[in-house]
Amino acid sequence: MASVLITQRRERDSHLAPVAREGWRRRGFGIVFGTDTRAGRVFDIVLMVAIVASVLVTMLDSVSTLHERYGGLLRTLEWLFTGMFAIEYALRLAVLARPLRYARSFYGLIDLLAILPSLASLVLTGTEQLIGIRALRILRVFRVLKLARYVGAADQMRAALVRSRRKIFVFIATMLIMISVFGAVMYVVEGPAHGFTSIPRSMYWAAVTMATVGFGDIAPSTPLGQFITTIMILIGYGIIAVPTGIYAAELTQSLNRDRMQRRCNACGWHGHEADARYCHHCGASMATAADKPAAGA
Repeated sequence: MASVLITQRRERDSHLAPVAREGWRRRGFGIVFGTDTRAGRVFDIVLMVAIVASVLVTMLDSVSTLHERYGGLLRTLEWLFTGMFAIEYALRLAVLARPLRYARSFYGLIDLLAILPSLASLVLTGTEQLIGIRALRILRVFRVLKLARYVGAADQMRAALVRSRRKIFVFIATMLIMISVFGAVMYVVEGPAHGFTSIPRSMYWAAVTMATVGFGDIAPSTPLGQFITTIMILIGYGIIAVPTGIYAAELTQSLNRDRMQRRCNACGWHGHEADARYCHHCGASMATAADKPAAGA
């Protein structure tokens, strides 16, 4: 049900509307972007399997022994997946009324990123050993982000993160101020003789300490420095859960709002506010639509 709701919301966006009511573009839109048809579900399942398989191929190709033994097979599979994703990307653009808007969207950029590194290696021939080309090859792992479109709760989680961005920004700013202050204090207290050679390096130590990671590459030696470290560790434990709590509260409110939304029994469209009078999808009165059986019932 969650995937159906996501598809319905996307169809309301103008740049995700098919270019024609009938014909192959309309049918292609139902397959590529829809999940309420058998063909659409099969398309999504095949695409998800291809995404996972392509990421596994990239990971296996990074193992030197496997690359030496099965390098040819792995390259063939890589180009096979690249071709599949290129066809998928072209189809998504072909069935949309405004393909450029989709190409600049989050999912459009992810779809492009899934094929761009492999295509770039064709242009930059003879430089496969360069670090830049290696970085492009590693970018293929980001194909896993294409799976985000199939996670039903992704929209709710993203919306909750957007709504909590100001609180999280305040929290991050507060942390940066505390790291700067404690870093400067430890630079004065410990000094270069104990590894605190500069304020930026002391700030790095303060960030590691407050995050309770404790790499141990820099450690205070004086009693005052160790006392300050203890205070910082206690503060770190006390505030490390703050952003999680902020985000969890926004997500809970979002879920509660969704539970309060009404569904039109005439067409099944979900997402109306509690006081909505008419369905914004089919136009039926919400008061009378509630007495009608749901479509297809």
